Amino acid sequence: MMPSSSKKRHPLSGSRIFIVEDHPLFREGLIQMLNSETDLEICGKAGDYEAGLKGIKRLKPDLALVDLELPDKSGLELIKKIRALKLPVKLLVVSMYDEALYADRVLRAGGDGYIMKEESPDEIIEAIRDVLGGHIYVSEDVSCSQLHRAKPVSEPERQTLDQLTDLELNILELLGRGKDNKEIADRVGLNAGKVAGECAQMRKKLNLKTNNALIRYAVCWVETGTV
Repeated sequence: MMPSSSKKRHPLSGSRIFIVEDHPLFREGLIQMLNSETDLEICGKAGDYEAGLKGIKRLKPDLALVDLELPDKSGLELIKKIRALKLPVKLLVVSMYDEALYADRVLRAGGDGYIMKEESPDEIIEAIRDVLGGHIYVSEDVSCSQLHRAKPVSEPERQTLDQLTDLELNILELLGRGKDNKEIADRVGLNAGKVAGECAQMRKKLNLKTNNALIRYAVCWVETGTV
């Protein structure tokens, strides 16, 4: 990776960045980091799906940094909505979620790149410039067609999780964070009965017999990255 101080690779000037991130400390850290770059400027920020969508529609940034975990709807749903509206904005996900599991879903939804929050500031800046330059950005260990990254989730386990739809994976993550069916329904825009139906489908796909087994599976995955 080239350090962020190198400006030759992407000769851009004043590219406008909008941040959709619900964690204030990380959001302000991104703002401080980007404000130190002469070719990038922050044009707005939001902490949830609704404010992010409104801000992007109103301000028309060149690029939006999007977290996957937002308090109302997921960042993946925000990407899908932005693409459905045909808004001309580049979309780079900056997330704590396993890139090997989520990057392909983000790209299929219309995102332009994926980078983990654990990466260095230099690499995040480089990812931003790559996407602004018209490239797809993923880590060196991930390709758009075949995901492969050495993470705690084994290959058979990852293949099992890959059977889940985007909605099912979102529900599984919320289950793992202790949300009940009503709370999940509010987050994903379904009623509690529909959420129960999605859970039943997940149990079949994951070969789990009871709801308690599904919850244990979800909690283990969220907390440790293994199942």
